[in-house]
Amino acid sequence: MKTRHTVALSILTGMAIGAVAIQTLHAQAKPPVYMVAINEVTNPDGYKKDYLPPAQKSIKEHGGVYVAAGPGTMIDGTLPKGRVVILRWESMEALKGWRNSPEYVAARKIGDSYAKYNVVAVDGVKQ
Repeated sequence: MKTRHTVALSILTGMAIGAVAIQTLHAQAKPPVYMVAINEVTNPDGYKKDYLPPAQKSIKEHGGVYVAAGPGTMIDGTLPKGRVVILRWESMEALKGWRNSPEYVAARKIGDSYAKYNVVAVDGVKQ
């Protein structure tokens, strides 16, 4: 009988420790960073053929995730007209690591002849 109580108490203790650890990890989790770009494309064919493939490859290789991409719909105010892209990054450091990577720097050099870039990064919010 004593052994059963010891085992049951050990199981309950382990569950409690696990629950506390999970709550702590969730509390420490930082929300992602979002990058919003409105790219004023002047040469759609060159942009699509020469810039997008290496740019998208570098984004994927550096952990960026596409959240949305395409023509935007203006709701209020004025912004440049163009393709809207929203990417999600684990952190601002990850975004900057991609942005300054040799792969993206080379792709951007190509893209600069096909588009004007308007880019902003914003921290996500805790839910």
